[in-house]
Amino acid sequence: MSSQRITANSTGSALRGTPAQAPAPPLHRPADPAAPPDADPEIAVRRESARRALGTASATAALTLMVLGSLAYVSIVSSRASILSPPSHVRFPDWMAGPLGPLAAGIRPSDDGRKVLLTALAVGMYLCYLVVLACSKRLRPRLALAAVVAIEVIFFLSPPLSLTDVFNYINYGRMEVLYGLNPYTTIPALGPHGDLGFQLSNWHSLLSPYGPLFTIFTLALVPLGVATSFWVLKATLLVASLGCLWLVWRCAELLGREPLRATLFVGLNPLILIWGLGGDHNDFITVFFVLLAVYLLLQARARRRTAPPVGGAGPAEAAVPRGGRRLLGWIDGAPRPLPAGEPGPARELSAGFLLVAAVAVKASAGLLLPVVLCGVPRRLRLLAGMAIGFVVLGGASLYAFGPHLPNLAQQSTLVTLVGLPNVTGYLLGFGGETDTMKLVLAGGLILAVLGASAWAWRTRDWVTAAGWATVALLLTLSWTLPWYVLWLLPFAALARRGRGLQVAALLASLYLMLAWVPLMTNLIHSVGFKPSLTELGQKRQVKTLTLLH
Repeated sequence: MSSQRITANSTGSALRGTPAQAPAPPLHRPADPAAPPDADPEIAVRRESARRALGTASATAALTLMVLGSLAYVSIVSSRASILSPPSHVRFPDWMAGPLGPLAAGIRPSDDGRKVLLTALAVGMYLCYLVVLACSKRLRPRLALAAVVAIEVIFFLSPPLSLTDVFNYINYGRMEVLYGLNPYTTIPALGPHGDLGFQLSNWHSLLSPYGPLFTIFTLALVPLGVATSFWVLKATLLVASLGCLWLVWRCAELLGREPLRATLFVGLNPLILIWGLGGDHNDFITVFFVLLAVYLLLQARARRRTAPPVGGAGPAEAAVPRGGRRLLGWIDGAPRPLPAGEPGPARELSAGFLLVAAVAVKASAGLLLPVVLCGVPRRLRLLAGMAIGFVVLGGASLYAFGPHLPNLAQQSTLVTLVGLPNVTGYLLGFGGETDTMKLVLAGGLILAVLGASAWAWRTRDWVTAAGWATVALLLTLSWTLPWYVLWLLPFAALARRGRGLQVAALLASLYLMLAWVPLMTNLIHSVGFKPSLTELGQKRQVKTLTLLH
């Protein structure tokens, strides 16, 4: 009895004989000193909020710095003639320099100082690019996409950066229209040297390596004159680049990927901006055709998956794959589910035609044909579309240029001294990439494409397979240029097993950027790394210079 009262007294209720009641919980439970810091829910929430705020601030700051860095880069190159814009050594009129030069009129560093500054800007943009990718989930899509468009417009307003390919495009077209010289059978050096297109170009002893569809496009620009053709080409490439980003967004939605990150992964890569869009290269048109074909094939696959079972019931929306009801929504995000039923052949036929069109712009796109053909379920439809493309575009090429093809054989003998194959040959003591290495690498590429095709046949994951085949191409290509990474980026962004491809794309981008930044030649020579001074390297240089003049 006494023990019961003691217990009751301890609860404060036995004096009246009422049953014991549990004490009210304290308003703030004291923290257990042995518990980890995140055990307190309030502290965990505050820390998560702080992490989110830091991620948002970091991504926004990195985007802002990329916009400002792009503006600084283009303004500095535009401010005066220099090797940084090779055509400017011939002449640098206002129509070529663009409108941004006055922004850097007060910056007057030496040539070496300009190289240091532009190298720092390129490296800084790459670091900001990595920050944006790491924090992409913290970004508002409208802000991020507006920054991408602003950066692309800035590089649209630039003079030609690094190389003179845009004037090679123009000159080959002018040869055919103005002087009756077939660019597939006559080198530019045999044409009039007083033509402005010839003076601003540089591949004077090389038959045109560009695809017939693209060359036909340049023929149509000739009546506009050199200056207007230059800006029309730049505008076409800008539209093609923005179209590629839109298609990456749409394909990411169809595949259930994060569309903003995929778009930023492709659109903010500094190599694509500085050396691709700033350099005015036709790869954007090729990749646009490829991505449009990819989009149509993914759309057909998604529609089949939304179709109800044979003889069965249930709305098509019940089978919508990951990515939700937005499969056919435009970028406004409105829910537009796919219609039910087996899709017709139009998508596969159109995709086949577009893949051939991509090859007719740049032959390297032909690498994708066997991989995609092995991976899609309706191969006959795709093959029929390819056949139509070969007939139509082949007929157009035959009519315009006769039975002649782009000069790929001669171009394939060229070697980029800072390319990975040549650097590998140099480090192995061969003096650079030997002819034997070329044969071995070509065989390795063939095996890689066959392996990717077989893997696509077995898994139906042709997006990933196409990405790895493109990696093999970049690793084995003798004539490697920095914007070629554009061929890989969309597949790396969209692949189901994309982490490895994305790492490969980032590493390839880093290597090519460091190899091509303005200061790199000075740096590698200062440490005794001189692949251009070996006997083989000098032979390669002489061969390239012979074609340039």
